[in-house]
Amino acid sequence: MPDSIKLIFPDISARIKEMEGEKYIWDDLRQKWLLLTPEEWVRRHTIAWLIANKSIPALRISQEYPVNINGQHQRADIVVIDDFAKPYILVECKAPHIEIDNEVVMQATRYNATVRARYILLTNGKKLFCYEFKDGKYRPTQEF
Repeated sequence: MPDSIKLIFPDISARIKEMEGEKYIWDDLRQKWLLLTPEEWVRRHTIAWLIANKSIPALRISQEYPVNINGQHQRADIVVIDDFAKPYILVECKAPHIEIDNEVVMQATRYNATVRARYILLTNGKKLFCYEFKDGKYRPTQEF
């Protein structure tokens, strides 16, 4: 089950419960229970890491951020908003067994064509990639 999957992020203290044979995890930001999938496990860890290790205020983190691509309603996993209420970081989370490949990069860059965040983070909980969008190009970076 996801709660036993070891990730690159620091461990979190997660509230988990079982209902009708399914495990759920508490989302502190939205104040609700979510189905505990491997991807959700990565998302919870990523958010905790952004808050604790990158000093991002929880109020600046938006989940399931709406993205409209050619009339199709999509959602970015996480978008961090800057001091000016503009998207600053777009985060795409995948389950640990999903490779961060060109398809995932293309998905995030399509989302970012609409969102226009300065940084894109891609993670499956086992790897983390960060890109900065500057001068019309994406470049790998370690900092944001």
